[in-house]
Amino acid sequence: MKVEFALMEGGLKPADGESVDVQVYTDPDESERRWILNSLSLDSHDLESALDPDEISRVEFSEELVSIIWKQPKNVSVSEQLRFDVSSMGLFLHKRRLIIILRDDALSLAPREYQRAGDPLDILLKLLQHTVRHYLGHLKVIKLLTVELGSKITGTMENQYLLQMLALGESLIYYVNAIEANGAVLSKLLTRAKSLGLTQEQVELLHDISVDNQQCARQASIYSEVVTGLMDARGTIINNDANTLLKNLTLINIIFLPLNLLAGIGGMSEYSMMTNGIDWRISYSCFVLSMVALGWGSWHALVRVIERRQRRR
Repeated sequence: MKVEFALMEGGLKPADGESVDVQVYTDPDESERRWILNSLSLDSHDLESALDPDEISRVEFSEELVSIIWKQPKNVSVSEQLRFDVSSMGLFLHKRRLIIILRDDALSLAPREYQRAGDPLDILLKLLQHTVRHYLGHLKVIKLLTVELGSKITGTMENQYLLQMLALGESLIYYVNAIEANGAVLSKLLTRAKSLGLTQEQVELLHDISVDNQQCARQASIYSEVVTGLMDARGTIINNDANTLLKNLTLINIIFLPLNLLAGIGGMSEYSMMTNGIDWRISYSCFVLSMVALGWGSWHALVRVIERRQRRR
């Protein structure tokens, strides 16, 4: 699908068919791909790279074409697990016309975000800036989700929230790689600012975008380390809780093992025969009291043994 825009009245508006400054191709079909390859003199590899979500960001310069493979965050997918993925898009600046190629319709070209744009270079820079801000917005959401999932993991021993935390950690790794790769593209654009014909204002904007991208990469790296540390800590807490539960269950089994033996003996006719001359109410009351005393004594003795071992450690 092709959508065309023109720069009119200091903003980006749908083109009327004559003057076209920006062309957006979303999942282009065969005819559109042939037109792109022929008109831009692109290599088929560059076109496939723009549609490949696993392609690494890069920039290439030629006499009439600037080719940029750029990583952008995708919309959040909410299913069994929260995932924050990244995708690739191609930005091709050809004869003062910007051609954008992407696989899915996840590009925002709202007029308010592209006000005071004088040429396609301004649109390109504002698009790069919008992507960096999009990453920062997702990182804020990830931080809130990390805090919420951490509190839920503490109160439960199920794996559901731990798996969601694992998905967030994996997403942050992809974010760090994508943002750092975008930073390399911004650095190359800064070094070729004069040959691209950037004005002083555009160079300053590109420098600000590069600084924001560096801060975004640092923030994503910190969040990734925090999520990894939290997962290790939560896993340790869950193991400790499970060990404590097993220890308590073991104590209960040890206490009730002799009691079960005595209860089995008391339920047979041998106990009635041994207490034949005693009233059954008295004999069985004494039997119950002896079991309570034996259970309490066993528990007290085991607790003291455990406390002594812990003190020695």
